[in-house]
Amino acid sequence: MNKGLFSFTLKCLVCLLIFCVVMPSSAYAQTGSGEPDNKVSGTVIDVTGWPIIGAAVLIKGTTIGSSTDLDGHFEFDLPSDMEEGSELEFSCLGYKTLIIPLGTRRIFDVTMEDDAILMEGTVVTALGIKRSEKALSYNVQQVNADDITANKDANFVNSLNGKVAGLVINASSSGVGGASKVIMRGQKSISQSSNALYVIDGVPMYTTAREGSTQFGSQGSTDPIADINPEDIESISVLTGAAAAALYGSDAANGAIVVTTKKGKEGKVSVNASAGVEVMTPFVLPRFQNKYGTGDLNSSIGSNLRSWGNLMNAANNPGYDPAKDYFRTGVNYNESVSVSMGTEKNQTYLSGSALDSEGIVPNNAYHRYNFTFRNTTSFLDDKMHLDVGASYILQKDRNMINQGTYNNPLVGAYIFPRGGDWDAVRMYERYDVTRRLSTQYWPIGDAGMTMQNPYWINYRNLRENKKDRFMLNASLSYDILDWLSVSGRVRMDQSVTKYTEKFYASTFTQLTELSQNGLYGISSMTDRQLYADALVNINKRFGDDWTFQANIGASISDMSYDAMKNRGPIADGLITEEKPGLANVFNIQNLSNSPKTTRLQEGWREQTQSVFGSAEVGFKGTYYLTLTARNDWPSQLAGPHSNRKSFFYPSVGLSVVLSEIIPNMPENLEYIKLRGSYASVGTAFERYIANPMYQWNSSGLSWNTQTQYPMYDLKPELTNSFEVGLTMRFLKWFSLDATYYHTNTLNQTFNPQISTGSGSSEIYIQSGDVLNQGCEITLGFNKDWNNFNWSSTYTFSTNMNRIESLAENVLNAATGEYFSVDLLDMNGLGLAHFLLMEGGTLGDLYSLADYKYDSNGMIVVNEDGTISPQTITDAKNYVKLGSVLPKANMSWRNDFRIGNFNLGFLITARLGGIVYSSTQAVLDYYGVSEASAVARDAGGVFINGGDCIDANKWFSSVGGSNPLPQEYTYSGTNVRLQEASIGYTIPRKKLGDVCDLNLSLVGRNLLMIYNKAPFDPEAVATTGNYYQGIDHFMMPSLRNFGFNVRVTF
Repeated sequence: MNKGLFSFTLKCLVCLLIFCVVMPSSAYAQTGSGEPDNKVSGTVIDVTGWPIIGAAVLIKGTTIGSSTDLDGHFEFDLPSDMEEGSELEFSCLGYKTLIIPLGTRRIFDVTMEDDAILMEGTVVTALGIKRSEKALSYNVQQVNADDITANKDANFVNSLNGKVAGLVINASSSGVGGASKVIMRGQKSISQSSNALYVIDGVPMYTTAREGSTQFGSQGSTDPIADINPEDIESISVLTGAAAAALYGSDAANGAIVVTTKKGKEGKVSVNASAGVEVMTPFVLPRFQNKYGTGDLNSSIGSNLRSWGNLMNAANNPGYDPAKDYFRTGVNYNESVSVSMGTEKNQTYLSGSALDSEGIVPNNAYHRYNFTFRNTTSFLDDKMHLDVGASYILQKDRNMINQGTYNNPLVGAYIFPRGGDWDAVRMYERYDVTRRLSTQYWPIGDAGMTMQNPYWINYRNLRENKKDRFMLNASLSYDILDWLSVSGRVRMDQSVTKYTEKFYASTFTQLTELSQNGLYGISSMTDRQLYADALVNINKRFGDDWTFQANIGASISDMSYDAMKNRGPIADGLITEEKPGLANVFNIQNLSNSPKTTRLQEGWREQTQSVFGSAEVGFKGTYYLTLTARNDWPSQLAGPHSNRKSFFYPSVGLSVVLSEIIPNMPENLEYIKLRGSYASVGTAFERYIANPMYQWNSSGLSWNTQTQYPMYDLKPELTNSFEVGLTMRFLKWFSLDATYYHTNTLNQTFNPQISTGSGSSEIYIQSGDVLNQGCEITLGFNKDWNNFNWSSTYTFSTNMNRIESLAENVLNAATGEYFSVDLLDMNGLGLAHFLLMEGGTLGDLYSLADYKYDSNGMIVVNEDGTISPQTITDAKNYVKLGSVLPKANMSWRNDFRIGNFNLGFLITARLGGIVYSSTQAVLDYYGVSEASAVARDAGGVFINGGDCIDANKWFSSVGGSNPLPQEYTYSGTNVRLQEASIGYTIPRKKLGDVCDLNLSLVGRNLLMIYNKAPFDPEAVATTGNYYQGIDHFMMPSLRNFGFNVRVTF
């Protein structure tokens, strides 16, 4: 079907709805037959000449009239008492209203022009089902492919940031390809993931990103969704509410991002090719000093590690600055080509792409290569449709670092003494004649933080991934009748990942299990998902007023994970009495045979079988009622200890198009719809809770004798959600979509951190209630002035998160006793812990220490001029720092087109919440921060309204690796220029009808307009619940500048 025919068909369907409303009144108007010469008739067509079905033709200001039939024809009798000067009004949703004086004319053949503002399209919803926007009772926001590819990120999810109200995206500090944290409508679970579900062509992608390291490991992680080539995406639907995604059952509570990929198109062969190059630099860095040199003037023996020495001058100041001397300019190359071809019966789509990235720290790299094939065929008189596809992704990365102290080059690069010679440590290894190999050169020491030469970490502490991913899919549908069809889908997604660690000899021995010969690790992991479903689809009209659409189906999802892991030190003859191995020879047989070597085989398999259904009833194109239901039989409930075998999830929704029923609608209010929905859906829970397994103790080389106490009555972690919304189009150029939502997540499944009083190691309970409520607003503007177009979109979302209850009078199944929980310690970093209490949020951060105060409320200063923060022993007195969760998010996007030029920018803002930086605390302690230099310049730090504390003593007391969190907590509010682009399209006719050529300059994270934190508050090291807003030598987020070329043949 060509574009014009598709647009025409869509408009006809819309106009049919208006036809249903107009018919009763028109029938009434024609009850009494008039004289033949008072009969008015005619034909209504669109600009392409196609008849418009269901267009309303009324005498203006009355309900007298008719609507057009299948041929666009109308006819009705004029009343005998018709006033002089009456006018005929022609209207249809999707077309501009036309008013013509009646006079003595009785035949009207008119042409109606398109009105893009009022076009009501279709969107892709749960399970890939397409539905009319008018009928939707919940919030679904559509993002077009151009919004993703115009300024694309390696992980296309990051390109959604600021484009969808209610969608909060925190990009990974791991850099290109890192796993982003994607939250819709707040965090809902105490212990389970609150990240959104991804759906590819109607099939859920249950393979999720593995969480990155936090306090120590520093290992970043990639995201399976980042394997998708952005150029293969046709459109994205964001289902922010539980009702929108209810058909997905146990993973729907967190919302869903539904990706529809491209198909081949009918017509001549079309080739699209694009290439781009981007340069990357650090976006937000701590502020450093290079005025004061190496040493410690407060110490009698000095220091070769700290920078609390004398003020340097031009002669002895090396001018070291990590931003200039360590970080490099990263480069990102991307190339993509796609071919689309097809006939009326058969269409094919082929694509290939390459992404090669070199990061901002030496020897960090990310590579991804995509190959995609898709074929769509129709046969049996176009009643049967077969769609098959295959994708292969090869992804490799090296030294992806997020945050932490182990194997993190930023520790050494940031702390390096300011009087030292950086050029000397660039040559990170020296040949050791005695050992007959090159060893690490780092004369400074480890500073108690396993600090090493940054370049040694880059080139001699190697962590590499190689992943081969295969995705195969097929769907078959058959149209039994014009209103009845059946379909089936199957999809297989398998990833085989090889992960290696190579730590060379002379790496700090705490990282090599005490071996001086190095460490080697190799893991082979296989993730596999098999999904299949079958659906019966009904789409039928009953008379002129009623429509009915239903989908009934069943599905099965089978997931498995298998891994073989070997990791351990290379024997050196010192840690054990075994014969030394060969240093820097990385293979399994060279590993130590001591308990320090881990040899592990692990895996799991889980399956969910489901039946589901949805039904939508429409009346007169105005009223829509939607019902959905799903029942899951998850394998987590299988086994002898579980009393339940399945979970049930329902939803109901209603939408009313008020503009169809309000009489005498104001001309400036073209469209208004009210909607509301309620859903009860579940959140996925950990496996083995009902049937726990015994764990292998790798250090003791034996099985643990205790395990978790089984849960006999496992309930779904249920999210009950309702929302109401309003959609408007007004003043010809404006649109508004507003939603209020309220959710309660019950049966929170968590470890209450109490004694089991039995032979079990721990016990889980299901209790508690977490509330999320807020609003989402999208205001749009779009207007043309001849060859100039301005499109502007403002989004605002706010969410209030509150713990309504934790556990009150809950049964300890192991002891038979009842207990209550009023505080949960979810850990954190150092003295900053996430503590959950009733009335608080899931992001509340507390300090477990405070200053020592005197009777007057002043900070106590010791006789030697130092202060002594003290640990708080009573939990009631912990100091609340704030919540890391934002109070609101905003964005403002503008796109301008002047002829073939286009210009656009996007400003985003996060309002409220706090963040915490232990990095700044360490920098202060070692005297390398700008703050430490400013304090020295001022003569010290002033407290208690005038007491001056020596800067070195102050920062030595409150800073360091275990600082006082109150001093390093910052506002998370920030405003940035998120995206900007400028481009020009050279049309085909100017290039000899060969191709269209588009050239563009793009940028992301171009300017931080407002930010008080020493790092990017929106960057995260992990997708988990309890490390957002924490900076512990986090890799800086990236500022990108790029140039793209796109050619369409």
